[in-house]
Amino acid sequence: MTSTLSLRSTVKLLDGNAMPVLGLGVALNEDPAPAVLAALKHGYRQIDSARHYKNEAPLGKAIRESGVPRDQVFVTSKVFESEHGYEATLQAVQDSLHNFGFDYLDLFLIHSPRSGKAKRLETYKALLHAKKAGKLKSIGVSNYSPKHIEEIREAGLELPAVNQIELHPFCQQQPIVDYCRAHNIAVQAFSPLVRGKLDDPAITSTSTKYAKTPAQIVLRWSLQRGFVPLPKSANSVRVVANAQVFDFEIAQEDMERLDALDRGKAGAITWNPVDAE
Repeated sequence: MTSTLSLRSTVKLLDGNAMPVLGLGVALNEDPAPAVLAALKHGYRQIDSARHYKNEAPLGKAIRESGVPRDQVFVTSKVFESEHGYEATLQAVQDSLHNFGFDYLDLFLIHSPRSGKAKRLETYKALLHAKKAGKLKSIGVSNYSPKHIEEIREAGLELPAVNQIELHPFCQQQPIVDYCRAHNIAVQAFSPLVRGKLDDPAITSTSTKYAKTPAQIVLRWSLQRGFVPLPKSANSVRVVANAQVFDFEIAQEDMERLDALDRGKAGAITWNPVDAE
């Protein structure tokens, strides 16, 4: 039940591994240390990065400096389309491990499907190889539509454990979510705070009703919808506040008001390349 969730709660992935229900996003933050140290100090146990963000090395350093044991922090990175392909992906994984200073990563994603079917599958097979070698605990995809995941299934390969997509009340991507749920693929929500564009009356009135910030309302909505939100902030105070979403529950009628904000793909505020060929 969502009412029993806490910051230490986890989602069981289809490969048997456990992923925390909330994480810190560090997209394009060249100095993630302050936010990461605040997050880990206040109970976060998942950090989401990517090779494209160019902050793996300082992120790994901050995790070591935090004093939290490595095996208690769920760390994600992603391979961008410019490095797709079998050999290039194997090298990217190795380079990421070197950057982080880690022996393994908890989750490694294909950052987008924009490299085309052949390279998508080569890249995925490389991630499977790295997983078998113990370098990656879990593997997954990002910005994938059902069509892209079906390519994996039709190739006879194990399904991704995670699909990370843009998700918030204005962009709910229901067909992708429904597909992932039908196949037991965990759904991570990036840009869950809509880059701060939270002045819609449905959100602000709900914020007033529950005496919570608009950001806390949309994060709680995400949790209650069964997603794993990855709020991004470089502000340590906001990092802490974004985790204060486990001491209340949004009532069904208020969840329905937030659900009604969905604008489909038109509600996306980022690149959202889910329709890539």
